[in-house]
Amino acid sequence: MAAARERLARREPAPALFLLERAHVLGQRDFSRHWRVHVLMLRAAWNLADGREIRGQMMRLALTPIGHLTQRLPRGNNGRSNVNAFKPMTVSDELARLLETENE
Repeated sequence: MAAARERLARREPAPALFLLERAHVLGQRDFSRHWRVHVLMLRAAWNLADGREIRGQMMRLALTPIGHLTQRLPRGNNGRSNVNAFKPMTVSDELARLLETENE
């Protein structure tokens, strides 16, 4: 998240989005982290003037509380608008190790 914020501050939204995808996979089980990732994704989309991503992030911000209340959060989903919000995705080995370490 810190690296993504730095990229946004330097007006580098595309690399920030890549970092935020990874942060989404790692943080989506925690409501606060999950919400903050989508807020930063929305900011990056705004900086890119990407209407599709802006609309997608607004939808995901609306869905985030519902997903947490119903515990329907698709594992590995990167949180971007080019991926179905309900689709589980494969977690990279590196991120899977980090998730395992967090659960210990």
